[in-house]
Amino acid sequence: MEGRGVPPGPYRATKLWNEVTTSFRAGMPLRKHRQHFKKYGNCFTAGEAVDWLCDLLRNNSNFGPEVTRQQTIQLLRKFLKNHVIEDIKGRWGSENLDDNNQLFRFPATSPLKTLPRRHPELRKNSIENFPKDKDSVFKLRNLSRRTPKKHGLHFFQENTEKRNHEMINEDQENSVDKREIGQEDIEEVWRYIILIYLQTILGVPSLEELINPSQVIPQYVMYNMTNTSKHGVVVLQDKSDDLPHWVLSAMKCLANWPRSNDTNNPTYVGFERDVFRTIADYFLDLPEPLLTFEYYELFVNILGLLQPHLERVAINALQLCCLLLPPPNRRRLQLLMRMISRMSQNVDMPKLHDVMGTRSLMIHTFSRCVLCCAEEVDLDELLATRLVSFLMDHHQEILQVPSYLQTAVEKHLDYLKKGHIKNPGDGLFAPLPTYSYCKQISAQEFDEQKISTSQAAIAELLENIIKNKSLPLKEKRRKLKQFQKEYPLIYQKRFPTTESEAALFGDKPAIKQPMLILRKPKFRSLR
Repeated sequence: MEGRGVPPGPYRATKLWNEVTTSFRAGMPLRKHRQHFKKYGNCFTAGEAVDWLCDLLRNNSNFGPEVTRQQTIQLLRKFLKNHVIEDIKGRWGSENLDDNNQLFRFPATSPLKTLPRRHPELRKNSIENFPKDKDSVFKLRNLSRRTPKKHGLHFFQENTEKRNHEMINEDQENSVDKREIGQEDIEEVWRYIILIYLQTILGVPSLEELINPSQVIPQYVMYNMTNTSKHGVVVLQDKSDDLPHWVLSAMKCLANWPRSNDTNNPTYVGFERDVFRTIADYFLDLPEPLLTFEYYELFVNILGLLQPHLERVAINALQLCCLLLPPPNRRRLQLLMRMISRMSQNVDMPKLHDVMGTRSLMIHTFSRCVLCCAEEVDLDELLATRLVSFLMDHHQEILQVPSYLQTAVEKHLDYLKKGHIKNPGDGLFAPLPTYSYCKQISAQEFDEQKISTSQAAIAELLENIIKNKSLPLKEKRRKLKQFQKEYPLIYQKRFPTTESEAALFGDKPAIKQPMLILRKPKFRSLR
């Protein structure tokens, strides 16, 4: 199972569950086992299942190498509960499974989870809310809209409206033909631009199954783009939505350990563990994950692009998706990622857990408070672990403000202002600029190109050894012999016969004839 078999789309977590269970049932080795003086065929021990399934998950791009044995045991317990497996006596429904020699087997049929179907009316409304062609998108007021919560945005919106009003008045003085653009028009352009970019980056024909246009709050995006510190972290104008002071102080203490600015910190043994536990309790007690429940499907689908050849696509997609978050959530996510990333790289950080390393502890502590579903999903923990691991490694790029988005919106607004509209009631129209991206290739093509490129580079190295005139003959022979041992196929392609190899070193020196052995003359006795 390579993870590329589940394409982006709705209910991806359920599809992944079905893929994992199918792969486990098809690939798990079965053999005879003896237990309590009895033989059982076509079964496996719990320990064998943990070994095999853990290896399967770690090699799957949807879950990654961060998967632990404990997480694998939890998944096997869910398999037992859902009758994917049963014990040797046919019992299932509980989660009584440990990493031991207890025997299990597959039932006659392993049930696959059915994909829920959306109500036709909901699907119809979702489609109607998003324009079907590029021109109709600029009938801007036809899109559905949702009123955002107040996160200091009322100050921001008033200031934005004032600035836009001043700019529009100035433009009207300079040109009579330009249309007046209102705040609602600007917000709709922001919504449209970010959805178009997201759809293009993900390479899906439509976003209707992943996100409803009404879920995109332009005020959130605009606020997250403009109200930032010099480090790119969101600054909240309404401080009541910010993290408590004691949490900020605790995070700053661990992020800068041991160079904390606060010199009044106690120094008793285990202090850093208490501080970490305080931070973890705060984030785990939040009412919803930082990526919110409503964007769960969107982020789970991006997890399927987390493959080596699609890493840039995943970074760009996550960068846009994180702009959709409410400003307080985005700020918490930024500060959390900065802290756990610094802690994981800090060699002076004391051990915070008796068994797990710092990085593993960070990932498994905070994964559930970053991503989880409102309804219990069996693969929640594994998917969240994969996402948090990727965020830790690339948080600086993912959580920075993309300048190209602002430029694209400004161009669109400029087109709208210069539009020629006879009847004001007809709506606003403007041509859609085209954006070109690199063509996405398949994973098989990527592997083939990777192999051919690597082989070409190795073949070039061989030619450099051959043509290097400054290399002593003895050293050249040694290097070629070593090359032949490491890359026999490439060497054989360059020297298909022994004669071609001999020609490289010229004529071989004639074999010296053995020296004549002079026989000792036989001396005859004088007698």
